[in-house]
Amino acid sequence: MLGHRELNMQDYMDILKRRYKLILACTILLLGIGAGLSYLLPPQYVSQTLVLIEQQKVPEDYVKPVVNEDLGARLASMREQILSRSRIEPIIERFNLYVSSKYTMDDRVEMTRKAIGINPIPSGQSPRGMPGFYITFKAQDAHTAQQVCGEITSLFISENLSAREESAEGTTDFLKQQLADSKRNLDDQDAKLAAFERKYFGMLPQQEGANANTLQALTAQLDATTREIGSMERGATLLEAMIAQQTTESTHVDPATGTSVDTPDAQLKTALNQEKELEALYTPNHPDVLAIKRRITSLRAEIAHDAAEPAKGDTGANSKVDTTAKTKDSPQMHQLKLQLDAERQAIAAAKQEQARLVQKVRGYETKIESSPMVEEEYKQITRDHDTAVQFYNTLLAKMNQSSMATALEHRQQGEQFRVMDAANLPDSPTFPNHLLFTGGGLASGLVLGLILAALLEYRDKSLRNENDVFAFTKLPTLAVISYIDELDKSHAATKRRNLVERTINSTESASS
Repeated sequence: MLGHRELNMQDYMDILKRRYKLILACTILLLGIGAGLSYLLPPQYVSQTLVLIEQQKVPEDYVKPVVNEDLGARLASMREQILSRSRIEPIIERFNLYVSSKYTMDDRVEMTRKAIGINPIPSGQSPRGMPGFYITFKAQDAHTAQQVCGEITSLFISENLSAREESAEGTTDFLKQQLADSKRNLDDQDAKLAAFERKYFGMLPQQEGANANTLQALTAQLDATTREIGSMERGATLLEAMIAQQTTESTHVDPATGTSVDTPDAQLKTALNQEKELEALYTPNHPDVLAIKRRITSLRAEIAHDAAEPAKGDTGANSKVDTTAKTKDSPQMHQLKLQLDAERQAIAAAKQEQARLVQKVRGYETKIESSPMVEEEYKQITRDHDTAVQFYNTLLAKMNQSSMATALEHRQQGEQFRVMDAANLPDSPTFPNHLLFTGGGLASGLVLGLILAALLEYRDKSLRNENDVFAFTKLPTLAVISYIDELDKSHAATKRRNLVERTINSTESASS
């Protein structure tokens, strides 16, 4: 009657009494099956290796590692390489793994891959990431599991070393090639810059200030030269006037001989005029001024000497001055002419210097006027050159860093896999677990027996007590006759028939 009405604890106890044999049989059956399977299934031994990841021995502040790939991704990549058919098949053949006529080599490779386990150690809060990982291998023989696990561990260690070395060497070679290309580009930029500077030397932007200062100095020098030329021209004009005046005033013609004679008085007068003119032009210490003063002193002394001597008369009726005709210039006239020649030569040299300065001033003015156009082109060339220099220096620093990192990997001073715990020899199989199989069979048999008992009770329509009768008839029960199993079957049938008849009569009388 299971499922036709609400059951109480007594009902469950009754069901358990009726069906305990079935439940017990199922429990014993599955218990035996589980225990039997735990001894019939082939054992599986698991060997395990702990591999720790050692960081590089040289501080990263001195040598930065070239391989910066995430360790998890790198480990996954190494796993795929190691589990490739080319790596797995030699191990299968060496240790005769999964030898059976029903297995092909592809099946054996796939089974070997499934038997290999790689379990990373959680990093937690470690700033360096994964601290290490476990390598496991499952086999039907403990020694085989240990040997294969050690072989897989060796593959991981060697693969890590070779991968890091190849990565470092590849990076260094790439940077060397890039550095060579950058060096050629930089040489081209240097040549362009040098040719430009030679072509526009003096008009470069950095020379603009020097050009302006030079132009200013040349302009001042030109002005000074111009003033000096003017002064010298005025001096030459004065000398010419002095020569002309001296020639006019210091000479007279002798009636008898017709020659010019200089008189001391005329020379003194001329010298005094020259002194005034020279003092107006030069300082008192000027050589010309001093010379003219000495001449004036000499002339005055000569005139005083001539005045002290008695005048000599002529034997005839008239006295006559005997003068000596001079065919040459006087020393004073000769000196003035020499000064005039020197002044004219100085004027010519000054004018040549003036022309040179004018030419240089015009050249610097042209350079300053051309500076804006040159500066624009120069900026473009220097920008390309600076970019090439910066790129070359960056590549050179990276190449040097990569070379040090490569040398570090070759000396095995970089990040390495270190075997902390070698592959162990398992003492007992991890599969099958006899206790687990036995407990599982016991639990499974108990559950199966309960399910079968519940199913049988659900399909059973027998009325076993008052609750069952009321569940079907919805009528109250007047009497209950217990089932007596010890009675004879014929006698029991007669007794049951009489009991039913009496029960029906009692029911009719009670209803009437």
